[in-house]
Amino acid sequence: MIVYAECTFFIPDVHSLKEKRSVLKRMTDRVKNEFNVSVAEIDHQDLWQRTTIALVSVASSKEAAEGETRRAIRFLESNPEWEMTEQLFDYY
Repeated sequence: MIVYAECTFFIPDVHSLKEKRSVLKRMTDRVKNEFNVSVAEIDHQDLWQRTTIALVSVASSKEAAEGETRRAIRFLESNPEWEMTEQLFDYY
């Protein structure tokens, strides 16, 4: 089973693309190291206060893949530097 999720975040306290990339890299690196998901920025690369991140998890059951993806999203949401504005889930 494959679970795909997209999360859009607003980052209010950054004032440049360089600051945004720092926040984004720190969080995506931690997600890659702590969870069994793939993660990448997929939209808003040219905007400094907004990002959309895609996460993908593959497992033998829907429950396992969805659980790992949801744990990774909860971790991303826990970052006080940004706030989630949108979330999308899809299953394959």
